Amino acid sequence: MTTFQFFLLVVAGGVFYLFFKQIFSGNHPKRGVDFEAKIPDEQIGGINRPDKIFSSPALQPSRLEQLLAMADDAVAKEDFEEAKKALGSALILGADNTEVLGRMGYVQVQRAEYTEAKESYEKLLSIDESDDMAHASLANVLHKLGDEEGAQMHHERAISLDPEYAPHHFNYANTLYDLGRKKEALEEYKKAYALDNTLEVAKKMIEELEGEGE
Repeated sequence: MTTFQFFLLVVAGGVFYLFFKQIFSGNHPKRGVDFEAKIPDEQIGGINRPDKIFSSPALQPSRLEQLLAMADDAVAKEDFEEAKKALGSALILGADNTEVLGRMGYVQVQRAEYTEAKESYEKLLSIDESDDMAHASLANVLHKLGDEEGAQMHHERAISLDPEYAPHHFNYANTLYDLGRKKEALEEYKKAYALDNTLEVAKKMIEELEGEGE
């Protein structure tokens, strides 16, 4: 064997050694194993295929969210009939969704559908009894329907849940005023105005009722 042949044998042996070492090390690319991006939007195609990236798809709103958006848009345009249609479809998808029930109650009030609004708010409260806005809204609806005892109960419940919210006192004052209970109404108007001095109508009612008492 010549020196050159011996050299080739050594080189070949080294190549085979490195080849088999790589195979048994487990570091070689494996067929059927997906590339895992280490960071968002990591490129895997190199500079020749910059379009080959991993990225999170934009979240699409659910059908329920789309219907709520449609209802809100219709309410903004004062198209309460269209808003009711959208909310009716939303209730099919989420019959116990408090956001849908609250919006439906509001739309029904705007359409003077007080009995239906009462049902919407009562169902909402059966799901979330601590919703002070639903109590206040139901109280106003019950007042419209002539259920004064129920109206008073829900006004007081709304106030107990959030005593610092001026409109709760103001709405209760309006109900008391309509019932001829003007002294009690005056106290509630004062509470409302003390919490929010931008309520000019509350200030006006205070002046009117205090003037009557002179």
